Amino acid sequence: MEQEELELEPEKESAPSKPLGQDDVLQAALKLFAEKGYFNTSLIDIKDAVGLKTTSGVYQFFKTKQSIAETLRENILDSLSISIDDIRRRNRKASEQLREIVDLMFKLTDDAPEIIQFLLFVKAEDFLPDSTPLLETAAFNKIKRIIQNGIKEDEIRSIDPILAFGYFFGIINQTLSLVLNGALPKSADSYQSQAWLAAWGCVAKK
Repeated sequence: MEQEELELEPEKESAPSKPLGQDDVLQAALKLFAEKGYFNTSLIDIKDAVGLKTTSGVYQFFKTKQSIAETLRENILDSLSISIDDIRRRNRKASEQLREIVDLMFKLTDDAPEIIQFLLFVKAEDFLPDSTPLLETAAFNKIKRIIQNGIKEDEIRSIDPILAFGYFFGIINQTLSLVLNGALPKSADSYQSQAWLAAWGCVAKK
């Protein structure tokens, strides 16, 4: 796949008011990818969002736009995986663990919507063809294990775990999508209880 290469420009980069860090580039790119999409975001857009006059300031951290997207996805998934580990340590039941994961997803939708948009609704396979499919990443494998344990402990109906995952997160993800695109006008938090009850009701053992 053709990658968009950064071009060094001859003029010197003027120093920003504070030292530029890799996180500044990643945060700017994340917002742009979430709002405009990967293919509609250029390296010049990222440079402008960071507040640089030339792309050479970005070049010290990343050689291509694709490498920015790869790093973003890895960082978000690593952070999610750590959060899920913490949730599993705090709670024994699958219902409690899933509830806290839902709480996290709704909180992120309100506080950092670009993270949820990029992770769940931007199709990474279109621009990162060698990336691990989302459901096969460490974070989502942990969620699938929670569902498997819930079936084993008779909290969740005895159905295919992937089907249970699809039922449950289909409702959760669709609710978040409706909030992000403005179809639901209030904050994600306003719909959290309703979404949880509907999602859990689809999979809970009666």
